[in-house]
Amino acid sequence: MLRKVLSTSAAMALLAGAAHAEYTLHIIHINDLHSRIEPISKYDSTCGEEDNAEGKCFGGVARVATMINQLRGELDGENVIVLDAGDQYQGSLMYTTYKGDVEIEFMNKIGFDAMAVGNHEFDDGDEGLLKLLDGAKFPVLSGNLDVSQSNILAGKLQDHVILEVGGEKIGIVSALATDTVETSSPSAAVIFSDEIENLQHDVDMLTEAGVTKIIALNHVGVTKDMDIAEKVSGLDAVVGGHSHTKFSNTEEGAYAYPTMVGGVPVVQAYAYSKYVGHLELTFDDEGNVTAATGDTILLDASVEEDAEIKARVAELAGPIAEMKAKIVAETAADIDGSRDTCRAVECQMGTLVADAMLDRVKDQGVEIAIQNGGGVRASIPGGMVTMGDVLTVLPFQNTLATFEVTGETMVSALENGVSQMEEGAGRFPQVAGMSFTVDPSAEAGSRISDVMVGGAPIEMDKVYGVVSNNYVRNGGDGYKMFVDAMNVYDFGPDLADVLAEYMIENAPYQPYTDGRITVK
Repeated sequence: MLRKVLSTSAAMALLAGAAHAEYTLHIIHINDLHSRIEPISKYDSTCGEEDNAEGKCFGGVARVATMINQLRGELDGENVIVLDAGDQYQGSLMYTTYKGDVEIEFMNKIGFDAMAVGNHEFDDGDEGLLKLLDGAKFPVLSGNLDVSQSNILAGKLQDHVILEVGGEKIGIVSALATDTVETSSPSAAVIFSDEIENLQHDVDMLTEAGVTKIIALNHVGVTKDMDIAEKVSGLDAVVGGHSHTKFSNTEEGAYAYPTMVGGVPVVQAYAYSKYVGHLELTFDDEGNVTAATGDTILLDASVEEDAEIKARVAELAGPIAEMKAKIVAETAADIDGSRDTCRAVECQMGTLVADAMLDRVKDQGVEIAIQNGGGVRASIPGGMVTMGDVLTVLPFQNTLATFEVTGETMVSALENGVSQMEEGAGRFPQVAGMSFTVDPSAEAGSRISDVMVGGAPIEMDKVYGVVSNNYVRNGGDGYKMFVDAMNVYDFGPDLADVLAEYMIENAPYQPYTDGRITVK
């Protein structure tokens, strides 16, 4: 099947031509793989080879390759594109060790047609994204980023692309969440602007170029995707990521696949390599969508792993296998670190991490620990705990940070933490040494009450010692009130080491929550 990338100017030179017959486009898509190169467990963390052999694992890049190639084979002769909605980077020792080389290798091997920039593509600064832009053999897009002032990114990043598939021009536009400056580490030279305005601009450009079929490939989250589908005229579908949202027509509690917003289908495929999405769009001869069907496909043990990729993954895993396999602790039961809980309520893993942080610095006069829920990336199953398990929970190599702020600043921090609960934002605060009540129905900025520190009401003008991670202390996830804190030290031990040592001291660890966060 013919597929080539056309510049906008080249596309504009093409004549519209005569009316075409009905056209069907198959969009195969993934999002938020988060370096889950190896198979994953039901907890979304790395799954051991023994469990994988017993059929207990899901996903992994070898299964992603199998399913995408299987769909290509089944759709041979049809019009097919393969898209990634961002966040290949960050989340396992494969990224910690190889810093993007592995993700790029396998994306090229699978053969994507376009990818959206995800926020975590900036986790190692502009240089991390540059590696992807230079290494990918396909267009990497983001239409609402101005990188012209960056010495290393200028001229490297495309804002949209036109693919020619089966004789038709398919426009792909893209946007990245504007709060990436808070959730990752782009330089000041990367300028973000409004997602909807920029998408509309690019759609209008493509329409003027004669493109009648336009897909938004976004990394903004499902809420914003729905807004985009409603407000950006000229879109035919939205393929999203960032919020790790499950779309399925068979699994309870999931969004319908696709979810229609007006006449625009919106889809996403959860995260962590667990699903591949397949959206089928039918267009009339004027480029209007007349039908949108499909579903996500669960990559369970029934999907065989691509043998060549599986062998390459094993080769890459060799140098880190010894560290991953090292037993560091034991837990008496499963520790819940799921995204749904840790970004919405007190969760067992958040309690554990915050307790470990506070315990580490308790002899320094520190009274409060605060950990962003989005920094907790996985659960841990009951039983023996490996360093690989710990590093899957805390993969960011954040260091322990201590500082001092007033009670008033601390309350402001809590308000920030709960300000985007309805979006499942990663800033949700997991705490130790304190308790508070949050009313999600109240206006953002006025949701926090009954704040207690050490069993006593917080004093707004009192100075408190606080421990967090260096990402939060430096303003990540909107915690800008900590940037000018007093007596700052950002260079403590790696948070993963702190957690491992705390679990060793408290083995077998008994997971718990104790009501330190009350949600009305």
